[in-house]
Amino acid sequence: MYAVISRQKTQLPPGTVVRMPGTWQDYCYLRDSRGDGSIPRIKYRNGEILLMSPLPRHGREANILADIVKALLDSESRNYEAFTPITMDIPLYGGIEPDYCFYIDNWQAVIGKDRIDWQVDPPPDLVIEIDVTSYTAAEDFLPYKVPEVWLFKKSGLSIYGLSGDSYQERSFSRYFPDVNLSAIINQVLKVASEQGTGVAIRGLRTSLSGES
Repeated sequence: MYAVISRQKTQLPPGTVVRMPGTWQDYCYLRDSRGDGSIPRIKYRNGEILLMSPLPRHGREANILADIVKALLDSESRNYEAFTPITMDIPLYGGIEPDYCFYIDNWQAVIGKDRIDWQVDPPPDLVIEIDVTSYTAAEDFLPYKVPEVWLFKKSGLSIYGLSGDSYQERSFSRYFPDVNLSAIINQVLKVASEQGTGVAIRGLRTSLSGES
């Protein structure tokens, strides 16, 4: 099975999602076989392995959303730790690779850490996922008890907050309750598509600082 999976892995065109039955050991083999690479993205859940080769817009939009989060946090002088790429896994149970994750309330718990034990250390406070291939659901992060998950699709941003043992869609972020995130994201993406990401993010930082 390993050889078959390996061949499929190397032949995935951008935007492709492959689902196949597999064990935890199969998942670990695939994950480790990439070495320092992060493509294809690999997920394991309920005895199924999912492989996804991201489109270029995937990484672009993930970085833009992460830059927006950083700009908002910096504008309020709030500390944080951010990670990408990162693999979240619980042995024999599940594995997932979010596009970006932020420690905001719990940033001090991960300062200087090279490895995070997902069964002991706190989860990220915020996870960002760009979903252009229906590869991700907020429920994927239930095993880790991530407080908030952002899913960004063609239709826009959806915010999910953890409530008990499920995620509920919300109209605002617990970390930016007074911010119209959808409006900011749409504006930044518009400027980025016309003038470049650097111009868009610098413009956002300027507006947040109140400069003219």
